[in-house]
Amino acid sequence: MNSAHRTGALSYPEAGATRLGPMPDGYRHLHHTVRIGRGRAVFEAAGEAVLTWRAHRASGARLRSRARRAEPGARVEVSAGFGPLRITAPCEVVWTVHERVRTGFGYGTLRGHPVRGEESFVIDLRDDGSVWFTVMAFSRPAVWWSRLGGPLVPLMQMAYARRLGRTVCRLAKADTGGDGVVRRQ
Repeated sequence: MNSAHRTGALSYPEAGATRLGPMPDGYRHLHHTVRIGRGRAVFEAAGEAVLTWRAHRASGARLRSRARRAEPGARVEVSAGFGPLRITAPCEVVWTVHERVRTGFGYGTLRGHPVRGEESFVIDLRDDGSVWFTVMAFSRPAVWWSRLGGPLVPLMQMAYARRLGRTVCRLAKADTGGDGVVRRQ
């Protein structure tokens, strides 16, 4: 099942571009893909970790949402950092996908986010049985200090995408026990 939602509260006009492409001009683009395992059980465990926010939380980010799962229209606040250096990033889920070989979601930035744009987190089960995690994003600075951060902002975004990839891999392996049986859902 594929779902999409638009509220008009997003801080950018290209809602859904991480799902349907192409990535819009005028933004920095991020694309990170990592193999996280093999087989249907890994795919399902990884998809569940992504859709329930568990991957984000286990990666060290603080995440608040009234929604238990990613669903179009769900608001989420992600934050990272410490004390007065904590950065808060409000987002809204703009699309989800939950198909036989693909599952994930994309969320877009709301007012108060340090950048404008969209980011997606997708698990794919390929024909050869391999399971892949992809983070795609487009963004540009929305506040003075994110503009001042210049080249550091995309480096931090890539570091977070890589960390999420390692986290999803670890969670999927732990949840399947290596024998093809999903242990946690």
